[in-house]
Amino acid sequence: MRNNSLFIILQKMRKPFLVILITYTISMIGFLLIPGMDLNGNTYHMTIFDAFYFISYTATTIGFGELPYPFTYTQRIWVTFSTYLTVLGWFYSIGSLLTLLQDQLFLQEIEKTKFLRQIKNLNEKFIVVLGYNQITRKIITKALNQGLRTVVITKDKMEINNLLLENFTPTVPVLFSENYSVKVLEVAGLNKRNCKAIVSLLEDDALNLKITLIAKTLNKNIKVAVKSTTTNHTENLKDLNAEVVINPFSIISSEINMALSAPNLFKLEKWLYGIDDLNATLPIFPKGLYIICGYGRMGRKIFEKLTDTNVEVKLIELDKNKDRKFTPDEISHLVFGNADDKELLLNVGIENAVAIVAATEDDTTNLSILATAKKLNPNIVTIVRENDILDDFLFKNANINHIFTPSKILVNKVTNALVNPLSDKFLKMIIKKDNEWASKLVSKLLQEIDAKPLLLEVEISESTTPQIFNYLKSEEIAYLSLLGISLHNKEHRNNIVPLLLQRENDIILTPEWENEIKIGDKILLACDNHAKDDIEYICQNAYEFYYAITGKEKRTIFKGIK
Repeated sequence: MRNNSLFIILQKMRKPFLVILITYTISMIGFLLIPGMDLNGNTYHMTIFDAFYFISYTATTIGFGELPYPFTYTQRIWVTFSTYLTVLGWFYSIGSLLTLLQDQLFLQEIEKTKFLRQIKNLNEKFIVVLGYNQITRKIITKALNQGLRTVVITKDKMEINNLLLENFTPTVPVLFSENYSVKVLEVAGLNKRNCKAIVSLLEDDALNLKITLIAKTLNKNIKVAVKSTTTNHTENLKDLNAEVVINPFSIISSEINMALSAPNLFKLEKWLYGIDDLNATLPIFPKGLYIICGYGRMGRKIFEKLTDTNVEVKLIELDKNKDRKFTPDEISHLVFGNADDKELLLNVGIENAVAIVAATEDDTTNLSILATAKKLNPNIVTIVRENDILDDFLFKNANINHIFTPSKILVNKVTNALVNPLSDKFLKMIIKKDNEWASKLVSKLLQEIDAKPLLLEVEISESTTPQIFNYLKSEEIAYLSLLGISLHNKEHRNNIVPLLLQRENDIILTPEWENEIKIGDKILLACDNHAKDDIEYICQNAYEFYYAITGKEKRTIFKGIK
C-alpha cells in the first residue's frame, strides 16, 4: 500500500523546497561571481563549498563571520541582499510546513499509518467494532476484561476523542473513515487469522446487511454480530450466515413471554447475563389485561407475543399520523391519544389492567405514562422501555417493576455470544424448555454450588487441555466425571454442574457424568472458584492429571500414562 502521508508531504512541500533551492542557488552564484580580496590584496573567487557553507549559516541567521577573508563592500552588499532573500524563503517554507501540520487530510493519513502499524503488530485474538458509543464502549470493556482485544472504526471524529479519553488498557486502535467499504474493513484486519468477529450495531439495516456480506467475503471463519430491527431483515442476515443476529425488541418480547410462562427460565437468563443471582425473586408478570403505550417496534413485538399466548391487550398509539398500515386485529385493540391522559387510560380499562407497558422512544414520556397509571391503579405492574443509559438514575428511583433497556440487551447478547459462545448456545437451547425443567436446574445449581455459580467453558484440544488431549490421543477413555474430581481427595467431587456438551453439531443439555469425552468436545460447566482451579490443573498439569486418573501422587514425569 502506498504511503499516502509521505506522498502528501512531497506534494505540499514541493514549492517551498523549490523556493529554498532557488534562493540558495541565486545567492551562491552571486558569491561565485563577485571577486574578493585576500590578506595580500590579491583577487580571489569563492569555491562552491565556501559559498554553500557561508549561505547556509547566513540564511539560518546563525552567523559565523566572513570567510575565507574579510569581504569587500561589493560582497557585503550581496550578503545583505542574500540574507533578506533566503530569510523570506525560509519564512515561506516554515509557514507551508505549519500549514501542512494542520492539514486534516495529512493528519488523517498519519493516524491511518499509525493504525496500520498497530494492526500489523496485533498478534492476539481481536474483534472489530463499528462505531463508538455507550453500547460499544461497554462491549469493548467486557471484551478487554476477557482478554479479547478490540479494533474500532468510526465515522465520527468526536467518537475518537471520547475513546482516547477512556484510556483503555491495552490500547484500542481506532480508524476514522467516512464509509465501511471493503478496503476499510480489510485495513482494519478483518482478513487476519486472529480476527475473530465483527460487531455492527448500526441503525441502518441495509448497511448492516452490506457489512455482513463484506465480512463473510473477506473472512469466512469470522463471526458476525449484527443488529436487526425487522423479521425480514433478520432472515436475510441469517441467509448470509450471520452467527449473532440481535433484535432487541424481539428479545424483550420473548423475555416478557418467558416471564409469563416460565419465570425460572427468565431467572436463568438473568444469571447467565450476570444481571441477577439464582436467589433473586421470581419476576412478577401476572395474567390479565395488558396496556401497551407506544405501538412502535417494541410495542408491536410485545403485542404479537402476548396475543399468541391469549393474553388480553389494549394498545395506545400516541402518533395519530403514524405512517403504517394496521391489520384488522391491531385496529380492534388500538386507540390513538396521549397515553398519560387520565381519561384515555380510564377508557381503556386501566383500573382493571394487571400491567402497563410504556414503550415509546422518549424516556420522559414513558416515565410520565407510568406515573399517571400508578395514580389510577396503585397495584398495576409497570414495565418500561429505557432508551438512554444516561437516564438510569431516573428509572431506578421511579419504583418501576421491570425496566427493559435495548442498549443493555445488545451489550449482554453480543458479549455473551462472542466471549462465552457455549453460554449463548445453552441459552438458545433452554428457552425451548418449560418452567418445571428450569425450576429443577435452578434448585440443583443452588444446592450443589451457590447462588452465583461461575461459568467455565472447556474445549478438549492440544492447546487448552494438553493433558486430556494426549491421554485421549493414546486411545485411552475418559469420562466427564474427570473434570469433577477434587484434587484434595479423589473420592470427592467438586461443586460442579455440567450444563452442556457439544460434539460437532450434536448438543447435549445437562449431560451426565458418565458421558464419554472425546477430542474436540466443548463443555460448559457451572462451578465455584475452587472447582475452576482444579479443572485447570487437571487439564494442564501432568502431576495433577495423573492423580485425577490414578489417585496416586506422581513423582516423575513420563510421556503418556499407561
